[in-house]
Amino acid sequence: MNITHITCSPGRTGFFFDDQAAIKRGAKTDGNTYIGDPVTPGFTKIRMAGESISVMIRLEDGQVAYGDCAAVQYSGAGGRDPVFLATDFIPIIEREIMPLLVGKPITSFREMAALVDKHIDSKTGKPLHTAIRFGVTQALLDAVARSRNKLMAQVVADEYGQTLSTQIIPIFTQSGDDRYGNTDKMIIKGADALSHGLFNTLDKLGRQGEKLIEYLHWIVKRIDELAPCDGYAPTLHMDVYGTIGMAFDNDIPRIADYFAQLEAAAKPLALRIEGPIDMGEREAQIQALAELTSQLDAREIKVEVVADEWCNTFEDVREFAERKAGHQIQIKVPDLGGINNTIEAVITCKKLGAGAYVGGTCNETDRSAQVTMHVAMATSPVQVLAKPGMGVDEAFMICYNEMQRILAISKLT
Repeated sequence: MNITHITCSPGRTGFFFDDQAAIKRGAKTDGNTYIGDPVTPGFTKIRMAGESISVMIRLEDGQVAYGDCAAVQYSGAGGRDPVFLATDFIPIIEREIMPLLVGKPITSFREMAALVDKHIDSKTGKPLHTAIRFGVTQALLDAVARSRNKLMAQVVADEYGQTLSTQIIPIFTQSGDDRYGNTDKMIIKGADALSHGLFNTLDKLGRQGEKLIEYLHWIVKRIDELAPCDGYAPTLHMDVYGTIGMAFDNDIPRIADYFAQLEAAAKPLALRIEGPIDMGEREAQIQALAELTSQLDAREIKVEVVADEWCNTFEDVREFAERKAGHQIQIKVPDLGGINNTIEAVITCKKLGAGAYVGGTCNETDRSAQVTMHVAMATSPVQVLAKPGMGVDEAFMICYNEMQRILAISKLT
């Protein structure tokens, strides 16, 4: 079966593009935006509307496969590609992707995804923006699945030698700044991991981390009050955007001492801390997280470190996992480009004994979230991120329902 046509449409994402550097420098909120000037190149404001591009592939039997190009909320930060605007990148898809695929036969997903993911822009001499590779490979996975009358998850499992999960993957929900109201939603819905917390400034964390400790005490109490069933014991997962390092001058022993306080505050629940340190570049980040992980293990402090910043590519994921720079690695799906890289990253983490967390961003779309769930059900990571958006309800619904559909349909085939 051949590809007969490709077309694109501009879209909106489930959240915004935010200038992380400006926010870390203390930009103040004003309603649902920020006051001040942007710092990161490509931003015209500190907060900008999130944009996406739907890539639609028509097959010769008339079916249309599709995927959504989208980039992370904090584009341009931590070594990532720049802000992704539809008007800038639709012409690039038309120039580079259409000639590459139109008129060509549908073969295997692995082969077609590699063709797109490795493609070099004819004008810049560089790889295509990660968001383009992300969306086009989603559409290709859908196209292969349609050509074979299979689920996308089944195609991934077949081509990569995996076994389709017989249960949904644990869902991690993120609160954004509404870390109290949204946490109530998560508890009521029985989320497996919560609540992210968005501790992205020292003011939110507390100058000595005291506000995070207070929040953990509150959330443990709140879970006890609102638990939807007996035995409900979600994992607590907080993202701190390097602010713990800021509070303790990146002093690893002092940070480990603070983690012992966090462990006590979270009891009896398990706790993960994402992005405790941001060293500003990849090698220093790996060294710092590896040292922190080692100290926590040696001291039997049962708090897991989750790597995030500066872990943007498949090669980064493998390096962080090999060097034990974190107990769990966030595979930030749009940052890796083609979703074939996410598949390989999960498999690699599992082989190396690192926890694989299939994440992404609140700034994705419903479609990219659905395709990600197919990848997760085929590869069985530790957890998946509920996405897009920061409202909890919609993101949890999209991801939970898609995985339940996969379970139900797979029983019929």
